[in-house]
Amino acid sequence: MTVSERTAVLLLAHGTPDALNDIPEYLRNVTSGRSLPQAAIDEITHRYSLIGKSPLTDITMAQAHLLEQHLDMHVYVGMRNWKPYITNVVRQMRADGISSAAAICLAPQNSRTSVGLYRRAVLAEAGHDLAVDFTEAWADHPLLIEAFAERLRSKYRELIADLSHAIPVLFTAHSVPCRTIQAASTATEPRTLAAAGGPDPYAIEAKRTAALVAAQLQTEGLRDGDWFFAFQSQGISGGPWIGPTVEETLSALRNAGHTTVIIQPIGFLCDHVEILYDIDIAFRDFGKQVGLRVERTESLNESPTLTLALADLAQRATARLAARSSAAVPIP
Repeated sequence: MTVSERTAVLLLAHGTPDALNDIPEYLRNVTSGRSLPQAAIDEITHRYSLIGKSPLTDITMAQAHLLEQHLDMHVYVGMRNWKPYITNVVRQMRADGISSAAAICLAPQNSRTSVGLYRRAVLAEAGHDLAVDFTEAWADHPLLIEAFAERLRSKYRELIADLSHAIPVLFTAHSVPCRTIQAASTATEPRTLAAAGGPDPYAIEAKRTAALVAAQLQTEGLRDGDWFFAFQSQGISGGPWIGPTVEETLSALRNAGHTTVIIQPIGFLCDHVEILYDIDIAFRDFGKQVGLRVERTESLNESPTLTLALADLAQRATARLAARSSAAVPIP
């Protein structure tokens, strides 16, 4: 194998159960073995049953295929909480003769509960045989911002033409436990993210993504006072999670006189249960209860612009790997 053939891309994602009876095991993976009340398991099983099946794995595989075609480089996919597990995929990469990997977490906003744990899982299995360049955050990547802006621009124009008045936009990202934001964890956090005891960057990065996307819609008439931000999908068991919640924000928008809102989840790169249930079912039902029409942008899924963003990240990473490899070669 040539040097280029020994280099590959590794996309990392959350993972999703294949079937309803997989959910208890899947949730144990999510909580790192901590048990959940049966009522919580039953509720999550119910949510999955309403959407049929989460397409997260299938869409992630499609994203990898598009990236592979664009780069002409092998792209692997590893999941933290379900098959194909990160550990097994990294082991397979080593067996395939891969010696360098550009690892990209498909959660562009950096958090200890996502990126830090993904990074630890990759490095633990990579050992000394696999050099890894881990992209820790890309919340403000111009092509990511453009990909989200393309989806929002389409929906915004559609509704403006229909309603003939300004419409608020509500950007969302997955909530995380308050303890994640308040305290550092050196066991799971790359030292480059924040010093020990420093704040988790996730909330700041999520809001920055939203602000940058909103700025792209100024030419469409979206003003600074027309967009809002909330955290969605708070855990249903165990301690406080960061807010404001989407429900609180929808109520406030209705009280301010709005009758329609566009939700754009900028913390997710594809459809899955937090979009297909939390937004399309739960938030729309809540909106009906308070008299607010809830619309949603199309998810990025197989967006060509997202593919370009991932390709740029991968190419930058492989260039860094090549530079590290050259620096490691002793000069005769």
